[in-house]
Amino acid sequence: MSGIPAAVLVALRLHNTLSRRIEPLEPIRTGQVSMYTCGPTIWNYAHIGNFRTFLFEDLLRRWLEASGLSVFHIMNLTDVDDRIIREASTRGTDIRSFTEPFARAFFEDRDWLRIRPAHVYPRATDFIESMIALVQGLMDRGFTYQGEDGSVYFAIDRFPAYGRLSQLDRRELKAGASGRISADEYDKENAQDFVLWKAARPEDEAVGAAWDAPFGRGRPGWHLECSAMGLSLLEREGLGPVLDIHAGGVDLIFPHHEDEIAQSCAYTGEPHFARIWVHGEFLNVRGSKMSKRFGNITTPRDLREDGVDPGALRLLLFQTHYRQKLDLTDDGLAAAREGCRRLGEFDARLRRSGLRPAGGESEFAAWGRSLEQKAGEALDDDLNAPEAVAATFQALRDGNRLLDQGSLPAEADLAAWERAIGVLDIMPVGTGAAAILSAWPGQGVAAGELPESPPAIPAEAEAWAMAWAAARSAAKGRKDYKEADRIRALLAGAGWELRDTRDGRAEVRRSTG
Repeated sequence: MSGIPAAVLVALRLHNTLSRRIEPLEPIRTGQVSMYTCGPTIWNYAHIGNFRTFLFEDLLRRWLEASGLSVFHIMNLTDVDDRIIREASTRGTDIRSFTEPFARAFFEDRDWLRIRPAHVYPRATDFIESMIALVQGLMDRGFTYQGEDGSVYFAIDRFPAYGRLSQLDRRELKAGASGRISADEYDKENAQDFVLWKAARPEDEAVGAAWDAPFGRGRPGWHLECSAMGLSLLEREGLGPVLDIHAGGVDLIFPHHEDEIAQSCAYTGEPHFARIWVHGEFLNVRGSKMSKRFGNITTPRDLREDGVDPGALRLLLFQTHYRQKLDLTDDGLAAAREGCRRLGEFDARLRRSGLRPAGGESEFAAWGRSLEQKAGEALDDDLNAPEAVAATFQALRDGNRLLDQGSLPAEADLAAWERAIGVLDIMPVGTGAAAILSAWPGQGVAAGELPESPPAIPAEAEAWAMAWAAARSAAKGRKDYKEADRIRALLAGAGWELRDTRDGRAEVRRSTG
């Protein structure tokens, strides 16, 4: 928050699941961070437990950018797997038609919860060629074998580092033809050779989930998908074969992320697929993990229909550290609603108070510095959101006291408050700083390929604004300042403000006027 360039100082420390230690973030490229977060499998509505993970990842993304780092964020959408095929078959439709409504619902829920859009949302079915190339490369390198039906398996005994993320006892691994598994999901007690490419079955063909490949017609295994999409997009952006950060829920440590490491590193020859692995804990409902079996699934749309403010939900989730389990209760939600209301009232009072004249003295100067220091130190400490929230409410109490005493904030003090609130985004609807979107410099699409008018759907409008911001950055790089000015005016006319940052990013935010 202090505005120190990331090239000079990156203070963030994160718990790395790979080492089980809190480690400093040391970006591979100075001032830039590549981040892959596992997105939803769009076979149903994502529940609030899924979104607890997505929200801690949103906080991580916001804090990285607030610290001056340029972030390239990938979040995948899984649109082909065992469950999707089963459900599409039951409904007598193809997988694209079946998954599309759930993809739209995910973006709607994301927007309601104010989660910053990833820079790219790859869908598995759009990267089949990359997946085939990855399987072929692993076959050429001797890490695979084919089963009797033609399915391709990864031989875990040929990858000595298998099990390091989930800390498996390699002596208990089941390898070889007698120890392989074709299901997408399994537990550590059933660690076996896993499937990379599943031979096509009639039920796959019936729903459009089969593709031709040199090693036989079939479809990708779930674990293969993220490796292929991540490596393909890193290569496209010129970022190399290793991610800075890979994040997800604790349920993905094994087998999904363990298998990702094995196939990615076996393919690239690198010791890592990601330098730091970050995992968030479960959200429980009345003490039990959410599942259809327990009948306790709660979705964001359920809470929205109940009149819950998204700021209150963000506040509730951020009051518990992302690596600790959290129980969702009515009492906890009610307390978060009250806290959110208090923040909104103070924000309104602060803005109504007026600003003290330039050069005037006020205790508010120490107030703003204290808030930024305490919140920043908390978030640098393994994304300690509870401490950052506590610092925000302490600022609320101290700020009300100063206003009662007749002190007035300076513009810098108000900016300090807005920066803290902008990272947490725990204000009630209709208050607080406008959401800021960050355009990655390399994500630009040629201006001629972009529509001049924004789409009506909010998520698509955000992507449109970011794409135009990236196109403007490209125009400035060509010294085509006339085109850059035209794009700025285009965005302004559509209700978007644009600001260039010192690290080369372009930030766009919805106009508040």
